[in-house]
Amino acid sequence: MAGDGSATTTAEPPPRHQVLLLRPFPFVSAYEEAFRSKFEPLKPSESNEPLHSFLITHAQSVKALICSAMKPLPAATLRCLPSLELVVTSSAGVDHIDLEECRSRGIVVANAGDSYSVDVADYAVGLLLDVLRKVSAGDRYVRGGLWAVKGNYPLGSKVGARRVGMVGLGSIGSEIAKRMEAFGCHISYNSKNRKPSVSYPYFSSVHELAIDSDVLIVCCALTEETYHLIARDVLLALGKNGVLINVGRGALVDEKELVQCLVRGEIGGAGLDVMEDEPNVPKELYELDNVVLSPHKAVFTNESFSNLHELILGNLEAYFSNKPLLSSVI
Repeated sequence: MAGDGSATTTAEPPPRHQVLLLRPFPFVSAYEEAFRSKFEPLKPSESNEPLHSFLITHAQSVKALICSAMKPLPAATLRCLPSLELVVTSSAGVDHIDLEECRSRGIVVANAGDSYSVDVADYAVGLLLDVLRKVSAGDRYVRGGLWAVKGNYPLGSKVGARRVGMVGLGSIGSEIAKRMEAFGCHISYNSKNRKPSVSYPYFSSVHELAIDSDVLIVCCALTEETYHLIARDVLLALGKNGVLINVGRGALVDEKELVQCLVRGEIGGAGLDVMEDEPNVPKELYELDNVVLSPHKAVFTNESFSNLHELILGNLEAYFSNKPLLSSVI
């Protein structure tokens, strides 16, 4: 007690767990402070060591890492980290992670959950509106001085009452479907399995879904089974007035076939937030006014990043407290 001559001791703060950040992660300042108060970030990007050497240096101490879809996490990298127990990705998709290696090692994986769902849904609807109502194309027409020279721009198309086929009806797809219902659209869907709680018509075949749709919105996960799911036969089934919107992954669509169908007028238009070989975009698409291109930014809002940061911190805290993860994948 103070004043009785005994020494006053101060409790040492608990040691911080080291967390590997495989690439620079854009924490909002408030969340970075919260992160550093509980975890010690290890950043290869700020080291002079090559990545492999950096991983070897910290091999025994790293139990958790944060990655993103922008950089693959292959088995070779995971094997440099024998003490690794947890992978947290800042993306909803996990196709960039070697999940088989994680399963065989007992490494648990958490993703972004539904942090992005609302914002991606808004963006998907925005792409569709833009394609059908020719917003970006009209903007270019005005800025190019063509309005005064050539007169009125060609008519766009109504959004309401269209048949919208959802390729994937997870958290993002469900949010998109709700928005399209508000436009008076008729919703149907394809997914790996029928969802008993959903009243929308279900198609087990994407080809059959395309035949029945005016618009296909692609928002499913990229797996071996869904690679090039949207192939030429699906695009032709969608038809010359049909519109494709992709806010999932570029490789869900056979991009070469898509380009050919668009150039030949075999489908009506496309709104693409993702490409197969990002950031490279087929140059043929630059000249098409019925195509709206976006640099993989559907998820990026201040609000979605705040949600993501909270989820990442929550997953790390849960794991190191022996509690269930908030957004476990495996």
